[in-house]
Amino acid sequence: MARNQINITLGTAGHIDHGKTAFIKCLTGCETDRLKEEKERGMSIELGYAPCRLGDLEVGIVDVPGHEHFIRTMVAGAAGMDACMLVVAADDGPMPQTREHLDILTLLDVKHGIVVLTKIDRVSPEEAQVAQQILADFLKGTFLEHAPIIPVSNVTGEGLGEAYEALRNLIGSIQPKPVDGVFRLPVERAFSIRGHGTVIAGVPLSGSARVDDEIVLLPEGYTGRIKGIQAYGQESQTVKAGQCAAINIRHWDYKSIERGCTLTVPGYFEPHTWCTARLQLLARDKIFLKHGATVRFHTGTSERLARVYMLEGAGLAGGQSAFVQFRFEQPVVAGPRDRFIVRELSPPQTIGGGVILETSNKRQNRNAPGLAEAIERRWAALTDDRTFVAFCAASYDGLLLDRESIARQAKVPFERTAAILDDLVAEGTLVRAPENTYLHRATVDRLGHELLDRVAAYHHESPESPGLSLDDLRQNWAVPAPAMQCVIAGLAAAGRITVADQRLSLAGHRPTIAGSDADLLKRVEALFQSRLFNPPEPPEIAAALSLQPPAVQRLLKILLEHKVLVRIDRNLVFHGDAIRQARERIVTHIRANGRLESVDFKYLVDTSRKYAIPLLDYFDRIGVTRRASDNTRYLRNPEAG
Repeated sequence: MARNQINITLGTAGHIDHGKTAFIKCLTGCETDRLKEEKERGMSIELGYAPCRLGDLEVGIVDVPGHEHFIRTMVAGAAGMDACMLVVAADDGPMPQTREHLDILTLLDVKHGIVVLTKIDRVSPEEAQVAQQILADFLKGTFLEHAPIIPVSNVTGEGLGEAYEALRNLIGSIQPKPVDGVFRLPVERAFSIRGHGTVIAGVPLSGSARVDDEIVLLPEGYTGRIKGIQAYGQESQTVKAGQCAAINIRHWDYKSIERGCTLTVPGYFEPHTWCTARLQLLARDKIFLKHGATVRFHTGTSERLARVYMLEGAGLAGGQSAFVQFRFEQPVVAGPRDRFIVRELSPPQTIGGGVILETSNKRQNRNAPGLAEAIERRWAALTDDRTFVAFCAASYDGLLLDRESIARQAKVPFERTAAILDDLVAEGTLVRAPENTYLHRATVDRLGHELLDRVAAYHHESPESPGLSLDDLRQNWAVPAPAMQCVIAGLAAAGRITVADQRLSLAGHRPTIAGSDADLLKRVEALFQSRLFNPPEPPEIAAALSLQPPAVQRLLKILLEHKVLVRIDRNLVFHGDAIRQARERIVTHIRANGRLESVDFKYLVDTSRKYAIPLLDYFDRIGVTRRASDNTRYLRNPEAG
């Protein structure tokens, strides 16, 4: 790519036969009418592209047809424009398509341009001055009100120097499109070149792409890799938003690719049949759009029949704006902040346009509580990537956020989304959670209050317990593990809870045991102490103390929680003294003899195989011993024992 290229695209606009194509040819030397029919009829039918060198810069120019039958094509070309050249013939003045093209450019938020008054060779100097004044009056109140009006003759060349200089100044006032977005190119046309295969042409709306990048064509779902790129007709390794581009993807069938398809990178966009949008109608007395009306909807290079549903009221009059939903007969590929144009079916005319907020596959219930407020918040968040990523994080349908999900929802590249999320963590809006996830601060606060309530309720129900078991919490609280860890860590760091021995307790909690329970607990403990290595089982305890089985289980649970007793497997519980003595005897025996046989352990603690083997397995599990065979143990760490 030449160093002097800049990713800005200019475009023509204006009524048929006002000299748009001839002006471009005079300016660039390029003939943008490429079809035989166009040359025979002297009328542009399709979009034409030409590179334009302005001093040391080169930009792209798209030439649009001016006939009312080709408004769809004009809208497709205007979608990629950064600035316009409104062309008006001096012998005609502003005409219907002059007005409609200007309306379309306004609705598409084109803010820059110049005005070219052509065919001055057909009128007298006085008539040219009158035509220029009429044109200035026509442009009052529009974005071109203060744009220069340059009289030009495409026949004699008069005024071309001034037009050239005005374009140079225009380019200097335009900020090129940012290229850090998700690459997306609305397809203008597709064709085949022998030896290369399919080529797709258009102007990318956002992002950039390189040769060999993975690519997807929507809505068809074709996948492939970029084999070659031309930007402004020159071979290039990259293509950027705002550049007239041709992209080679060899193995696709160009005959199945139509204007209105979208070339993009995988993972961000998908076709949808609904969209929520902000619609602005043109200020015309005769315009009224009723709830449920069918319109032509243009966005990018696509055109769809769509039903429009008001989210408030029964209709919209000229000059009014509102949030609406569109339902498309065929899916559309679009994203938040995309511009669109709406045209009536009969008589065919542009009546409005606006901004897409989101696409989906379902209709909004306009009577749903809070819908209007939610849409207003989304609309306000569309100002920039950072604000919109923050909005998507706050409104995410789920507890845990991850970079990929937010990037896809916001249509912001993964790397940029990650950087924005890190900023939001730094400012406290988000909290980083395990497994590369995030929680919104509001979610952390809500879950924190909920957890504190759970722990407090547990203390009320079981005041004798040191705290709520983490295992019980996981089983009974439907919160993903990373979110739970994040909330617990935050409360512990704030001194609100204590975490010890896999249990949670409120800060300052002290277990309290009622008088009757205290006596029973001592009696149960005494039974275990009297039978260290052949501990009593629950039925025996129930019989010895004249208790019901549930009462026994409750007492055992308390003693286990306080670590008086130790569970070594599902069915066996020993007193803590038994565990400590058994460990000491094992370590002493192995140090003296080098190893321990199972049969020897039975005699060391004077018990039966029923209790000896589970005890040995327990010490294997907790890392005191390692089993070399079914019957032989060694110390796992001989030095530490």
